[in-house]
Amino acid sequence: MEALTIYPKNEEQSEAIKSVLKALKIPFSKSHYNPEYIKKIQESEKHQEGAVILNCEEDISNYFKKSDSDVQD
Repeated sequence: MEALTIYPKNEEQSEAIKSVLKALKIPFSKSHYNPEYIKKIQESEKHQEGAVILNCEEDISNYFKKSDSDVQD
């Protein structure tokens, strides 16, 4: 199912929308994040696909050991 983002202009509109959703038994959640901020986060998540994550010195060491063994003379 799709998700909708609604931008009420004031508290009155916000309360009216919540009342309608409750009456129709449509689940909803509130977000206090700026939509532009969320868009930037989603965009950065796309860039992480295929990224290598090294959490500690052991991971770093193992990663470079693997890289060295992949290199052929």
